[in-house]
Amino acid sequence: MAVGHMDGARSIGALLRDLAEGSATIVRNEVRLAKIEITQMLRALGVGTGLVASGGVLLLVGGLTLLTGVIMLAGDQWLGDAYWLAALIVTAILAALTWWFVSKGRRELSPERLAPDETVATLKEDKEWLKRQLTSGATSR
Repeated sequence: MAVGHMDGARSIGALLRDLAEGSATIVRNEVRLAKIEITQMLRALGVGTGLVASGGVLLLVGGLTLLTGVIMLAGDQWLGDAYWLAALIVTAILAALTWWFVSKGRRELSPERLAPDETVATLKEDKEWLKRQLTSGATSR
């Protein structure tokens, strides 16, 4: 009987070969699964994006329809058929709202508001603490 072989037992080489083949199969299957999941995710992303864009377009059309109705109502009921004046008033109101939204948004997006102040402060504290640790460790030797 040869050393390292038993009846019915497989050799170390055969076990390692099976392990390598099994590992390769597992990796191939994982890659296949990842491809399937990414494809499904991208498909859902495309469908979701299309639905949101369609909703946005419908919202825009609805908003324009509402504005047209407001202009028609104001021109007919309050301005004696002066629809041009109603349109001008609605446009002025929208321009004022637009200016307010843009100026508020620009303030929110300013570099001062976007800077991570607390993180910078704690990093400075950590740096000072580390300097103290290094200098106290160097002098205690």
